[in-house]
Amino acid sequence: MSDARTYPQRPYLAVSAAIVRDGKVLIVRRARKPALGIYTLPGGGVEIGETLSEAVKREVREETALTIEPVALAGHREAIVRDAQGYIERHFVILCFAARWLAGELMLNEELDDARWLDPAELANLRTTEGLAEIVAAAIERLARPG
Repeated sequence: MSDARTYPQRPYLAVSAAIVRDGKVLIVRRARKPALGIYTLPGGGVEIGETLSEAVKREVREETALTIEPVALAGHREAIVRDAQGYIERHFVILCFAARWLAGELMLNEELDDARWLDPAELANLRTTEGLAEIVAAAIERLARPG
């Protein structure tokens, strides 16, 4: 499967959400390459004309059927994947948001094959995207701030 995001001419902007509900964070497992079998946060690419807030709400709704409230930026990650010859196969800049669960129950789309509401300490037991525990910690801290 090839698209403009494979061997791109520029980095692609994406968003994700560290969704907190009753002190637990939602972690999802990717069912497709390039992150097949890795636990991460729900999210995806920003579409043209979409604000970051609109994009993260849409992506979470599409992937999990949940309605969320993005509260603050929790950090960012850069995903740069090189092929065997050293060429850039994928390059994403991912803005990660701290978010609150508002409504809905989990219903995963075909991009995901597992989802769990976990205590943040449980992340250490999973194969996750790089820096996930730090992003989740930052999100929880931002959600705890008043006003």
